[in-house]
Amino acid sequence: MKFNTITPAILNSLKEIVGDRYVFSDQDTLKNYAHDETEDLSYLPAVVVKPRKAEEIAAILKICNKENIPLTPRGAGTGLSGGALPIHGGVLLSMERFNKIVEIDERNLQATVEPGVINQVFQEAVAEKGLFYPPDPASKGSCFLGGNVAERAGGPKAVKYGTTRDYVLNLEVVLPTGEIIWTGANVLKNSTGYNLTQLITGSEGTLGVITKIVFRLIPLPKHNLLMLVPFFSAIEACASVSAIFRAGITPSAMEFMERDAIDWALKYVEGISIHVADEVQAHLLIEVDGNDMEVLMKECERITEVLQNYKTGEVLFAETSEQKNALWKMRRSVAESVKSRSIYKEEDTVVPRAELPALLAGVKEIGKKYGFKSICYGHAGDGNLHVNIVKGDMSEDEWNNNITKGIREIFQLCVKLGGTLSGEHGIGLVQKEYMDIAFPEITRTLQKNIKSVFDPNNILNPGKIWP
Repeated sequence: MKFNTITPAILNSLKEIVGDRYVFSDQDTLKNYAHDETEDLSYLPAVVVKPRKAEEIAAILKICNKENIPLTPRGAGTGLSGGALPIHGGVLLSMERFNKIVEIDERNLQATVEPGVINQVFQEAVAEKGLFYPPDPASKGSCFLGGNVAERAGGPKAVKYGTTRDYVLNLEVVLPTGEIIWTGANVLKNSTGYNLTQLITGSEGTLGVITKIVFRLIPLPKHNLLMLVPFFSAIEACASVSAIFRAGITPSAMEFMERDAIDWALKYVEGISIHVADEVQAHLLIEVDGNDMEVLMKECERITEVLQNYKTGEVLFAETSEQKNALWKMRRSVAESVKSRSIYKEEDTVVPRAELPALLAGVKEIGKKYGFKSICYGHAGDGNLHVNIVKGDMSEDEWNNNITKGIREIFQLCVKLGGTLSGEHGIGLVQKEYMDIAFPEITRTLQKNIKSVFDPNNILNPGKIWP
C-alpha cells in the first residue's frame, strides 16, 4: 500500500482549514498520538489535526483523497484493537474538540451529541433528567462516544440493555470523499432503504468520520442490588450463568473474574479490602436493577436458590453506595492491573453464554499446549470472555512464535462453539490476520467491496480490519 507524503503545501492547506494552532507536527505531540491502549504498539503520524466542524473534516478529507494521504480518525485513544493507530503515518484526525452535548430531548427520549463527549459525562447529564444511557465500557470515565460507536462498545450493562449499537438512531458522517451525510432518521422504526446507520456503527473509522450521533434513551432505573459470589471452581462459575437466565432472571450485569484477575486487581487498586479464601477460584459480580425494591429482593433470592446447586462461598451483598462503587472499581481495574504486571495480549472472545464453560476450559488447555498463562474475566452474561495472555517469564522466541498459534486456536474454538473473534473491542490492527476464521472468502469479499464503495482510494484508516 503506497501513500504520498505530506508536503509543505498540504500542511499549509490544513492550517488554512482549521487554523495554525490546531495543526501539530512537533515530536512530542506526534508521540502522544502514536499509540492507544493496545499493548505497547506505537506508530507516528506525520501531522495531528484537531478540527471543530464537520465542514472542516470534509475539506481535510477532500485534500487527503486527492493527494493520496492516509487519514486515521481518533477519539480518546482508549481502544484495545489498534483501531486508532496511524500505521501508515499521514494525518491523525483528533476528534477531541467535538465535545458538545447538542440536545437532550426529554419529550422523545433522545439526545444528540458530538463524538468527543466522554461516555460518563453523557451518562451523568442524562441521569440528571431521569434518563438512562446504559452502554458503560470499563473506560467510561475517559472514552469518547464516537469511539464507542465506531467499535460497537459494550460493557457490563449490555447483558440486559444491549450494546452501543442498540442506542444509535442516526449519524452525521463525513465520507472519505468529503461529502457530509445523515445515515438515517431520528425515529425508533425505520424500514427505508439499507441500514447505513448500523453499517457505520462498528465500522472502526474505515467508512466515514462520525461528527454527530443521535442516541435513544430510556428511563433511569431507581434501584439496584449488587452481590459478589465466590466459587470454588471457575468452570462452575461459568456454568451457573446460563442457569440463572434459565431460571427467568435477567441481571443488569453479570461479570466473571477468575482468581488471578481479582487478586491482581486488589493489589492494584488502593483502598479495597476483600477477603478471598484459599479455595476460591473465581467470582461472579451480579447486579439487578429496576423500580421496585421488593421485586429486586425476590430476584436476588431466586439467584441465591440457583447458586445452591454450585459450590460457592459466602455471598457478599453490597449494602451501601460506597461498597457498590468499590466492587465496580475493582472489576473495572482488572485490565489495568494485568497491564501493570506484565507484557500482555488481550483477546475479546465471545460465545453463546451456555458455551462459556467450554470456552474457559479450552483456553486453559491451549495455554498449556503453547506454554502461556492467561488471566480471564469479562461479561459472563453475554458470553464475552476477555482472555489476557501474559508474557511472564516466557522467552522472546516463545512469545513471538507460540502466541499467534495459540490465539488462532482460541479463535477457532470460539467459532466452533458458535461464537466469533470480538464481542466489543473490534478487529482493528491486531486481529485482522484471523478474519479468515470468522468468515468464508465470499463474506470477506463482500465486506471489502463495501469499503471500496465508501473509500475508493483507501485513504481512511487504511490497514484495519482486513489483512
